[in-house]
Amino acid sequence: MLTLTPAQALERNDRRWEPVPGGGITVFEENGPARVARHMHPVWKVVLPERGPAVAGPISGAGLLVPPQLAHTAAVTSAYTALFVDPWLLRPRQEVTVLDERAVRRMRAALGSGAALTELVTLVGPGPLLDPRVAHALDLAADLLPIEPIAAEVGLSPPRLRALARASVGIPLVRLRQWARLRAAVAQLGLSSVASAAATAGFADQAHLARTSRALLGRTPVSLAHHAKASPPPM
Repeated sequence: MLTLTPAQALERNDRRWEPVPGGGITVFEENGPARVARHMHPVWKVVLPERGPAVAGPISGAGLLVPPQLAHTAAVTSAYTALFVDPWLLRPRQEVTVLDERAVRRMRAALGSGAALTELVTLVGPGPLLDPRVAHALDLAADLLPIEPIAAEVGLSPPRLRALARASVGIPLVRLRQWARLRAAVAQLGLSSVASAAATAGFADQAHLARTSRALLGRTPVSLAHHAKASPPPM
């Protein structure tokens, strides 16, 4: 398996969902095969199987780079690492990029050394330079703040902020805020109940979290939960 920091290490028969130091990338590891339903995430996804192909719809390869906002099914036949990368960090493209075995090895080594984003930028190209107001708003959205105080903080009305973010990033701000909430909720799974994770991340209820998880990741929250040692009892 990929060697990460102790906090990111994948335990046997477990899953791990952790932010990569430096921001912009979240890593999900699973110690076994997976097949997920049709979904569409607002971020880049890099799939790095331990062995065997990764599949996204009709496309397969040693590894795959799936762009934001592309509806697809996905499958792997072995343990794997998936990276979810903020969409504005890489040059936009519409199609799935197939990674050969050498590229997969380089990506795994880069993640272990903390240079994953550098490797991805080398592979795809850098994203566009963001308006500073949009960049700050995206940071605040990651902290799960409501749109009104975010807009006030950057000196824009909510409609103007939404329009500027969409023009800059190419993805509706509401989708990016959904992703931020989902990322926060998944990080809590295994540490608390699904209902508690949903409430902490700002979802209306457990069903709302489940719908969002299926839409953006093709999986239920329970299927993403990692098993934490000394987890607190369900609330």
